[in-house]
Amino acid sequence: MSAPAVTPRGRRPTGWRSYGHSLWLLTRRDLRVRYSTSALGYLWSILDPLVMAGIYWFVFTQVFHRPVGTEPYIVFLLTALLPWMWFNGAVSDSTRAFLREAKLIRSTKIPRTIWVNRLVLSKGIEFVASIPVLAVFAIVGGASVGPDLLLFPLAIVLQGVLTAGVALIVAPLVVFFRDLERAVKLALRFLFYASPIIYGTHDLPEGLQPLAAFNPLSGIFSLYRSGFFADQLDWYQVGVGAAMSVALLVVGLVVFRSSERSVLKEI
Repeated sequence: MSAPAVTPRGRRPTGWRSYGHSLWLLTRRDLRVRYSTSALGYLWSILDPLVMAGIYWFVFTQVFHRPVGTEPYIVFLLTALLPWMWFNGAVSDSTRAFLREAKLIRSTKIPRTIWVNRLVLSKGIEFVASIPVLAVFAIVGGASVGPDLLLFPLAIVLQGVLTAGVALIVAPLVVFFRDLERAVKLALRFLFYASPIIYGTHDLPEGLQPLAAFNPLSGIFSLYRSGFFADQLDWYQVGVGAAMSVALLVVGLVVFRSSERSVLKEI
């Protein structure tokens, strides 16, 4: 059983309190290191998705006649692109979760899942910090706001569960199969176009729409979009996506715990 962390005041927290305390300390450290040497700091967390959104907006509204999505299209893009950057960043970074700080991981007693979950949390914080940018574009673009905007926190929770599950599977397996790191990057590139980001699931052929639900991101993105585009909410996709997210988290915990000792010997 891992020894609990010691707080700065000398008290010795236990259980989930200890886990949360250690997780927050490592997450805060990651964010400080990431932005301490950056002149733009916070802007870097939103610059990449804004550039991508700008490119797709230009291509589908100025170059080609756009047959997908809903107006204002820039808001339609950002409501899925911003959470995608959270998922993509956390899963990509999880491929190096153990290899990057192997000595520190071996020498500490904190639960090793923290080294993965800190990546999920730090990228999640960056996503939350980008929400004001979405709000600005929604106001400027004249997007209508509906009561389904209250579902935004549910989408965040489901995405956190999904992202943690996938990251917990990927992180230990990459230690044994180093080529998996590149395979994950290719898979994420494919998943970007297989997910309803530049299009909505309603834009798919009718035969493919039920299958889209088995991409858990489809239901999650529909929750994000529903506050601005009520017709995008699909509870069937949300239900299937939620079940798959929880299942992936359970699988991730099983894979992680069963391989933890082998991972520590390998790194």
